[in-house]
Amino acid sequence: MTQWDETTGQHLPDDHLLSDADIAACDRADTAAPRTPIPTQMVSNGEYAPLPQTGPQKQVEARLHALAEQAARQLGVSRRQFLMGSGGMAASFLAMNEVHGDFFDVNPLSLLVPEAFAQSAPPPDLFVFDDQLHMVRGSRFDAAAPLRALAQGPSASAFKSNPLNPANVKDEHGEAWGVWNRALVGLPNSPENFLITQFIKDVFLDSQVNVGLLSNVPAGVVDKPGAKPPRNIQEAQAGEILTSAQTAAARDFVNKVSGSQRMLAHALLYVGKGNLDYIRQQAEELKPDSWKGYNIGTSAKVDNDPMSPMRQWRHDDEAVAYPTFELIQSLYEKNKATKPGQNNICVHKGLVNSKERRPEIGHPADLPKAARDWPKLNFLTYHACIQPAFFLGDTLAEVKGGKLREGVPDISWTTEYAVLCRDLPNTYAEIGSTWASAIVTFPTVAAHLLGQLLKFMGPDRVLFGSDSVWYGSPQWQIDALWRFQIPEAMRKQYGYPELTPEIKRKILGLNSARLYGIKVAGALGSQFKPVPRDYASKMTPDFRHLMEVDKPIADNLDLMRQRYAQIGGAPDHTRYGWVSRG
Repeated sequence: MTQWDETTGQHLPDDHLLSDADIAACDRADTAAPRTPIPTQMVSNGEYAPLPQTGPQKQVEARLHALAEQAARQLGVSRRQFLMGSGGMAASFLAMNEVHGDFFDVNPLSLLVPEAFAQSAPPPDLFVFDDQLHMVRGSRFDAAAPLRALAQGPSASAFKSNPLNPANVKDEHGEAWGVWNRALVGLPNSPENFLITQFIKDVFLDSQVNVGLLSNVPAGVVDKPGAKPPRNIQEAQAGEILTSAQTAAARDFVNKVSGSQRMLAHALLYVGKGNLDYIRQQAEELKPDSWKGYNIGTSAKVDNDPMSPMRQWRHDDEAVAYPTFELIQSLYEKNKATKPGQNNICVHKGLVNSKERRPEIGHPADLPKAARDWPKLNFLTYHACIQPAFFLGDTLAEVKGGKLREGVPDISWTTEYAVLCRDLPNTYAEIGSTWASAIVTFPTVAAHLLGQLLKFMGPDRVLFGSDSVWYGSPQWQIDALWRFQIPEAMRKQYGYPELTPEIKRKILGLNSARLYGIKVAGALGSQFKPVPRDYASKMTPDFRHLMEVDKPIADNLDLMRQRYAQIGGAPDHTRYGWVSRG
């Protein structure tokens, strides 16, 4: 498969495989690379030449080995055995902290006592509201594959290189294509990963998510190459990765089989006078919990001409967006007793390969006027308006560049967004994909992003979203946020607040619970009942047909993976491929 260029919406030409000269400069990863819980150098699957190990990576590796050697001797086990357990992961975090800065909360006692490592894990009573979840209909796997490959790393063998980093910009660890979610390494990047059967397992069985908000994407955002802007809702629905009807049906199924409110659903925000009937239809027939739109999507119908194409839009356009906001506000007044979040306008902003300062592609200049003109509506900005598309190499350069805005590094466009909206109480910053993009590959950027949102907007207006299942189960992002901290030196220099457990609880769930009228009290297990493990057997043929689930629920690889976990299989950290000898 070729690379995908997000800017042009086209496939890029194939890269060449390793030449004899390339291979001569490499060693086999499974025999030469150290078996560490977290890779300490780039591993190539044979489709591109691996970069030599960087200086910081060498320091992390050396320190990790020293910690592992000492701890294994004290415990009376081999170093290999030590690295396979929680102590090995603790040693990895400690080594990274020593080299890169104190970003991860890990007690040195965790090297020797598994219970100590577990103490810094998310607590059992943590309420998690993931406000941005995704899956696809069976016919739109093309929309999901590049994002999964981005998180999966070089083991995504169908891709020659990082599909969303065509310039091969290096991350904070010196890698152009690192692994975000270790649980995805070596697994197939296939359509079944993104259908509802796997989605339910990833979100409700394999993570601490109590309530998830299923999102969707209108036409004109991830269209297939050559697609034209839709002229009406019927044409738009053909290009959606998940329709509003499918989104609502998935929500209703999960809530029915669990016997509690575990999932909410977005309706699609098609704005403009020509789309008002569809907004009303969704509200009446699907009972959405809130609305999801994209400025950059061609989803604005400005008139009633059936042949005119839809176009991009901005929040403060009184002729296009405001009639839609007026209708949504009136629907909210009618439905708020049963749908208290229906006044939440969730809009994707940023994640574009363009620096044009246009609200139509995600710049935040249109938000202040709209928020002031519609004080009864809440404006949730998804991705916190981060400008680069998914790989934040440019953002790290901005942080290091020294340009400041209001005394903090000027990160395009998030810093400007936080400053513009700091005094607007009905604006909220959502961190889906922004957090995933930064926490593993750019921890310094992650610290600045959270620090700035908290400094300017406050701890009550920052919302957690994982953008899963693009990146696998959301648990790794929950773990990372709970263990993460903003280094003290950075807090003192830029005035960032400390990431206290109270603030983390607000971000991870309590803020969204307030916006959607969910009362969190007492034992979470009694309020949010588990999704049964045999959920797939409860899917009717009509429901499977609606969700475009026409293949077997689990293939042999899925069954083997489940069996492996049941018998207590443990990772051996072997990497297959090539590492640079340089």
